[in-house]
Amino acid sequence: MDKSRYIFPGMKEALTKEEIEHFIQSGYVKIENAFSKELAEAGRSILWKDTGCDPNDPSTWTHPVIRLGDYSQEPFRHAANSPILHAAADQLVGNGRWFPRGSLGTFPIRFPSPQDPGDAGWHADASFYGSDGSMRLNLKSKGRALLMLFLFSDTDLDDAPTRILVGSHLDVPPLLQPAGDDGLNFIELAQKLTSTLDRKVVYATGKAGTVFLCHPFLIHAAQPHRGKYPRFLAQPPLIPRSDESIKLEREDRDYSPVEVAIRLGLVGR
Repeated sequence: MDKSRYIFPGMKEALTKEEIEHFIQSGYVKIENAFSKELAEAGRSILWKDTGCDPNDPSTWTHPVIRLGDYSQEPFRHAANSPILHAAADQLVGNGRWFPRGSLGTFPIRFPSPQDPGDAGWHADASFYGSDGSMRLNLKSKGRALLMLFLFSDTDLDDAPTRILVGSHLDVPPLLQPAGDDGLNFIELAQKLTSTLDRKVVYATGKAGTVFLCHPFLIHAAQPHRGKYPRFLAQPPLIPRSDESIKLEREDRDYSPVEVAIRLGLVGR
């Protein structure tokens, strides 16, 4: 497969070829200053109000994690649709193969706490509902073109950064292939992860305004917060424009990096 063809006609280049190769092999790319610190601050102000907590009184931070629903206010819309993110999505998924986001989905806000948050297991995010009502993944990644991590607060190693298993997305295609279009639910997939869990761990750290664009099959996990200030993060999917947005057989062989990685996982590294 030709790994050099990542620029579609009329596309602005946000990522270098080295960054795209890193995405293919490691499963993610980190974009600093993807949106402004002013947008992050405005977003945090909205989120703080909805937590019911006082940002200046840690005694009100009584839960290890508070999940807030979909947010479409101006700071979030602008953060989701910065020019560099649009250009990077074109490069990773393909021009015209994804929908711009009008909101930023769920915010799992993590607070400093000795309590187990109860959601720190390794997994890949499911992307569609099966006929049995379970959330599932399949080889074509129906319903998810990318996993995205938007940092709305400065996040260091002690601030519950998302844990990432480097290259783990390459282990997932062989597990999903036998399941066909129905795929596996996220628990079934997690139970099949064995040697994958021995992969190198990196952490989604960075300044507010940083975005990690991740392969939809990337294995990742939350963790307890050991720092001093709550971590604000959005983790929305990039939605594919159709069920044909991710294809593993193209006559013109014009595969996106997302597709290249899936194909690479199927044939071995």
